[in-house]
Amino acid sequence: MKQTILNIQNLKCGGCANTIITRMETLEGVTEVIVNNDTHTVGFKYNTDNQLETAIALLSTLGYPVEGASNPLTKKAKSFVSCAVGRIKS
Repeated sequence: MKQTILNIQNLKCGGCANTIITRMETLEGVTEVIVNNDTHTVGFKYNTDNQLETAIALLSTLGYPVEGASNPLTKKAKSFVSCAVGRIKS
């Protein structure tokens, strides 16, 4: 099993973290998801490079693209929605 820590954009609070953890744990082969709001990182374990790519794509879809990736206003808006959903469910 491989492990990674990704620097992500638009991470603001526990609501964001809750959404990221909840959604990433639904991915096959992705486990032990940890979000650090202070360092703007998400760490997790995975088995294949395809699972890593799927996780990165999901983060972007939720509004949390990896550092250095495109971060248009639409991604920032999605992160606010994900944040609100995470706050409601926490």
